[in-house]
Amino acid sequence: MRRTAPEGHGPVRYGPPLPEDGLPVLPELSGVLAAAAGRARDEPVGGAPALLDAARGYWVRRGLPAEPGRLTAAPGANPLLLALTAALGGDVLVPRPCAAWWGPYARLLGRPAFHVATPAECGGVPDPYALLETVRRVRAEGGDPRLLVLSVADDPTGTVAPPELLHETLEAAAAEDLHLVSDETWRDTLHDPHDTVLLSPAEMLPERVTVVTDLAGALLPPGWPAAIARFPATAAGDGLHARVLDVLTALGARVAAPVAAAAGYALTEPEPVTARRSAAVRLHARVAAAVHATVVAAGATARPPQAGRHLYADLGPLRDALAAHGVGDAQELEDFLTARLGVPAPGGHRFGDDLAALRVRLSTGPLLGGTDEQRAECLTCPDPLELPHVQRALIDLKTVFDDLRDAQRWEPPR
Repeated sequence: MRRTAPEGHGPVRYGPPLPEDGLPVLPELSGVLAAAAGRARDEPVGGAPALLDAARGYWVRRGLPAEPGRLTAAPGANPLLLALTAALGGDVLVPRPCAAWWGPYARLLGRPAFHVATPAECGGVPDPYALLETVRRVRAEGGDPRLLVLSVADDPTGTVAPPELLHETLEAAAAEDLHLVSDETWRDTLHDPHDTVLLSPAEMLPERVTVVTDLAGALLPPGWPAAIARFPATAAGDGLHARVLDVLTALGARVAAPVAAAAGYALTEPEPVTARRSAAVRLHARVAAAVHATVVAAGATARPPQAGRHLYADLGPLRDALAAHGVGDAQELEDFLTARLGVPAPGGHRFGDDLAALRVRLSTGPLLGGTDEQRAECLTCPDPLELPHVQRALIDLKTVFDDLRDAQRWEPPR
């Protein structure tokens, strides 16, 4: 019997948002937004020239040259993916697990979304052999897979796909004539940029990859929705760009003028923006490493986080201890940890994982304090893990996981 989600647990309305940075808004960004607050005219669909030129410069600095005529902006990555899915047609392929916001657009358009297993070393990118097998099976059953969505720096796992694996997956995708959407929201949040190699799929397969970046990943607060997309420099890419603009026009999906001004400023990467981003990445990397150590010490498993503000933990090894608390699946695990920790802990089923698997995404933002003053202090403190409010949050986390570990190890006397 299929389980029905109780009220308040729906997969879309109650789905988890992007992991927030938990930090006060950068004053320079606030100033740009405030200065543009008097603009009364609509921004054009797809973005004004100033915003698109800033996006062009952003990608040029990352080795992805682009012309403004092959760029688009929208109020968040969500409408961009919806427009791309509608414009490309066919069925959609996504990794398992994947970002919670990827799947609903296919379902909204009446398209199947097929999950493909990821390899052991990372999330975000399908295993190439599993991808080939899935595509051929779907076609044999009468389906029409056309679009693969992936992320090299991943939500929910916080991992970065190694270039060798990415190359094999892209070869498989090209062999099956798939178009790829590369979600690069987290590419600028590498915890160790000197030792972690991140390559965009658009560098390896430029004629088949559309890149989407939600600026909430590293440049803007999540409440200021803005995202950019870069299309292939081909005739097919031009056609896709035009169809995406048609869909965005039908949706009325325009970036608000004050947000567009802030986004354009952030995309030029002036010193205040880059300094804040670097400080935020260092902070979240420290906290994520502490959370990872706590989870692993308790007997759960998790890949070491390499990017973003989150990690993905598998509490399967603690299943017996969790069962004593009435936890038998990912939804019950979400409810249990959210109540015990006092912060959101979305279960793996939100990300397309098996409901029976005891997996959860843990975010670092909520551990930085409850006030702007506390969160700002985290940015300037030489050792933020020693701040009392961060210590308390980490101790609370450790207590919950240590209790589960101890309960798992306990055996009743015979």
